[in-house]
Amino acid sequence: MKRAHAYLALRYLGLLAILAISIGPFLWQFVTSIKGPNEDVFVPDFIPDDPTFGNYAAVADVVPVWSFALNSLGVASVNVITNCLGAAMAGYALARLKFRGRRFAAVIFASSILVPFEAIMISLFLVMRGFGLTNTLTAVVLPGAIAALNVLLLRNAFLALPAEVEEAAIIDGANAWQRFTRLALPSVKGTLVVVALFSFMFSWDDFLWPLIVLSDQEKYTLTIGLAYLQGTFVQNQRLVAAGTIIAVVPLILLFLLLQKHFFRGVGEGAIKG
Repeated sequence: MKRAHAYLALRYLGLLAILAISIGPFLWQFVTSIKGPNEDVFVPDFIPDDPTFGNYAAVADVVPVWSFALNSLGVASVNVITNCLGAAMAGYALARLKFRGRRFAAVIFASSILVPFEAIMISLFLVMRGFGLTNTLTAVVLPGAIAALNVLLLRNAFLALPAEVEEAAIIDGANAWQRFTRLALPSVKGTLVVVALFSFMFSWDDFLWPLIVLSDQEKYTLTIGLAYLQGTFVQNQRLVAAGTIIAVVPLILLFLLLQKHFFRGVGEGAIKG
């Protein structure tokens, strides 16, 4: 019995250590963002002596942070829509429709996940320049409009749909589009939430590609806007911390709202061995 209690205590200590490593830096960043002008930002105290939220207003005075956030929101929203719709159609085709080269197409999607973005970013930039899309938010959206990982997640979710159900729909005269919209999509709502969350997070956090393709400050997304102009207030780490919190909070709120559907959807779209 004592050994079982000791083992349980060690498990809880391990979980607490992981929790501290995971959220400790974020808490420190948040506390730094509300510290007063006379407090030391390099001391890891989690209870500031003179807390103030004026640093958040000061960020907006120095950098057009809300304009950057609006650009990021637009890019992320479009990516969510294109991924949910495009990846769902591609995943359904790979899972339920019979056509020549279907298995090969699935292998191509799976293989593309292994290719690092750095290996293709120059080619992507040349393509965008060829279409005259450089320095536009459209160029920021297109490379992530339909992610291969999302296609595979939805493919495996559609594979879980019993074949008998679809066969019954075919007997009733339903065409492929009707089976997709009325039968398949409602059965993978959880996976669609996962795809939406992944797409939003990827677009919101993306730094390298917007930095490459955008040159006009008015079109900057939030990540590159804050990082590119960091030198403006490099002497005030409180504003840097406040800008970081502004960038992270939407992701936290989105996950908290969708976490129930997220974990259910991960099970639906798990890649089977």
